Amino acid sequence: MKKLLLTLALFGTAFSLQAKVVLPAPFSDNMVLQQQSEARFWGTASPGKKVTIRPSWSSQAITTTADRDGRWQTDVPTPKAGGPYTIELSDGESLTLRDVLIGEVWLCSGQSNMEMPMRGFNNQPVEGSTEVIVEAKASTPIRICSVKRATARTPQESCSAEWLQNTPEAVAGASATAYYFALNLQKVLDVPVGIIITCWGGTPVEAWMDRETISEFKEFDLSFLDQTDEIKQPQRRPSMLYNAMIAPLVPYTIRGFLWYQGEANRMNPTQYQQLMPAFVKMLRERWGKEELPFYYVQIAPFGYGEPDLMGGSALQREAQMRNLEDIPASGMAVTMDIGDKGCIHPGKKAQVGQRLAWLALVNDYGMKGLEPNGPIYESMSVEGNRACLTFRTGTSTLAPLGNELAGFEVAGADRVFHPATAKIEQGKGRLIVYSNEVQEPVAVRYAFRNYAEASLFNTSGIPASSFRTDDWELPVK
Repeated sequence: MKKLLLTLALFGTAFSLQAKVVLPAPFSDNMVLQQQSEARFWGTASPGKKVTIRPSWSSQAITTTADRDGRWQTDVPTPKAGGPYTIELSDGESLTLRDVLIGEVWLCSGQSNMEMPMRGFNNQPVEGSTEVIVEAKASTPIRICSVKRATARTPQESCSAEWLQNTPEAVAGASATAYYFALNLQKVLDVPVGIIITCWGGTPVEAWMDRETISEFKEFDLSFLDQTDEIKQPQRRPSMLYNAMIAPLVPYTIRGFLWYQGEANRMNPTQYQQLMPAFVKMLRERWGKEELPFYYVQIAPFGYGEPDLMGGSALQREAQMRNLEDIPASGMAVTMDIGDKGCIHPGKKAQVGQRLAWLALVNDYGMKGLEPNGPIYESMSVEGNRACLTFRTGTSTLAPLGNELAGFEVAGADRVFHPATAKIEQGKGRLIVYSNEVQEPVAVRYAFRNYAEASLFNTSGIPASSFRTDDWELPVK
């Protein structure tokens, strides 16, 4: 009981320390529950005790019984978006959750570009964030729940986190990508939005995967999970972040996942392409919903010490683009136009959050009138010395018409690439690429370097990913 009370204090809840019912994070005052759902509640109480939950939006109480270990779990039906409400829980002694909102809840995870707060990192600002922070009001129905960093060898039942209102201080410390997503969603849908943020800079995807899932990849040695020796950089080891920063959140009812990660795995893009579908499948299985939406951010162009290296991080962007076909109910926010050659944490996080919100608004909330997906290369044919490229563009078309598009290169059978002229063919929508140095084109590449600037978009302003038409081996640096 003493351990549970200590956990309760860490959660920052306002419960009486005498209460027998104990709730883990992310249950606290100011929380957001997913609207029109069977919201999962769980916790501990005295073994064999009946636990009663009375939400103020309903006259009907929900009851369950703690098992022999004192654990209990039940579902609470939620109404349409609204609030604030209260929720009383009791096993004879009551506690009350206050200022509870009903709306849309998203889990946001990844490494430093998800972690980057609205106030920025040292010497690395988030563009335009100061005005947003200053204008933040507690009355705006956005709530923020950030999980503190932790690692563990085994899955944990608790973590340190609490829900905060939309105050300037809370907004300043929140993930900029996640917050801009929430801000866009709340403005458009006019409902409360809750974001649960669990991230750690410089971490690989395997650190966020549970042992059962990562054990399918034999290249990872998991024996350290059964030992007690000190681990160097534990946050970079398989399962260590899942155990401490994901497991305690399962199965809090959410609408979907946001993911911004990939830089830490860029030295092995082929492996990353295999890990990601397994990671998403794991998340959906743990939450018990096969096709919870999963929206991720493609890593932005960055110099990595060799900005003109052909291949490099472009191979990681390629792997992420191919994951669109590997992961059902997924979408990718392309960031080719908002990279920074000298900084791995580009400051244009408002655009990233907005593009993630557009994916959700179109795919999950029924919005029409825009195409949230960038053009995706489909096929190439050759007419004389011209390579003719077609793209999958959804409800949109290629843009801008009439301009020469930078960043294209073409090669012949000798595999030597030359800078190329690229233009959208009026009336047909194809992209024509050619160079006087190449009489018989064999392959085309676009922005396929560590750092490049975008020139190809759709008419909704979403950039195309870097891409190539060949599969020739390239260096990874």
